[in-house]
Amino acid sequence: MAIPPEIAPGAELPATGLRGHWLRVGGRFEQLDPTVRGLIWSTAAGMIFVVLNATMRALAQQLDPFQTQFLRYLAGLVVLLPLLFRGGLTSWWPRHIGGQFGRGALHALGLTLWFIALPQIPLADMTALGFTTPIFIMIGAMLFFREPMRWERWAAVGFGFVGVLIVVAPKMTGDGGIYNLVMLSSAPLFAASFLVTKALTRYERTGVILLWQGITVSLFSLPLALLHWQQPSAAQWLGFAVCGLLGNSAHYCLTQSYRIADISSTQSVKFLDLVWATLIGWLAFGDSPSQATLIGGSVICAATLWVARRERRSRIKPETLV
Repeated sequence: MAIPPEIAPGAELPATGLRGHWLRVGGRFEQLDPTVRGLIWSTAAGMIFVVLNATMRALAQQLDPFQTQFLRYLAGLVVLLPLLFRGGLTSWWPRHIGGQFGRGALHALGLTLWFIALPQIPLADMTALGFTTPIFIMIGAMLFFREPMRWERWAAVGFGFVGVLIVVAPKMTGDGGIYNLVMLSSAPLFAASFLVTKALTRYERTGVILLWQGITVSLFSLPLALLHWQQPSAAQWLGFAVCGLLGNSAHYCLTQSYRIADISSTQSVKFLDLVWATLIGWLAFGDSPSQATLIGGSVICAATLWVARRERRSRIKPETLV
């Protein structure tokens, strides 16, 4: 009797059960257009970052902000240590260590400004102010990476920024105005850091970039953390451990999006972070979203969904003409 080809000697048995399900999902995901996959990775990163920011805001209200900054990245580094021990130091040594330290310095400086304002600003407003970062990223991507800047990308970011102004403009006066400006000043520094990350993905693995981010930002953050050091409680140590896991997961998703797609094409989806931040701020801190936040968030969501659809159509059209 002939042996069916699916169980012939040497044939690979089809995956079944949960593993088979995830393999099929992964296969379908890899078949998507690179820009769409980049948008999905970037959306996942944004959702995780908002949960991370909410956790860090709670910790920064209990401990010195600079200590919170240092312990958050130290925890992220500790989470990655098992991978370092398993693969050995040689496999995790970067090809361009100067680029890793340059990126770490930019990110640490941006974080210093960001953590100064973090305890003083509602989560939704903090997230909205961070939406100026895509503007700087898109300009940098055009100047340094020669990425094509189609009008859809500029339009989406422009409308998204209008939504941000609707949210933030009523709150730029009074005592909180200075902290809004401090938070806003961190945006170009984060943009520069992410542009360096994009450059590093050309010759560094994602894991290497994450590991050296933890090393460099921890080193640069330590001096300020020691100025007002407090002994964290057990619950606070647990909170930092959660931050380490969340931070590494978010930066992994973000780096993957930069690896597979133009960095400028993934920026519009960042405006969805305001939706997640508004929900979590309301649930965790009792920050009721204002009418301006809801209107601005609607504008931002519309711009994000529109550019995602335009990006997909722009990729399909050339293929249909072949």
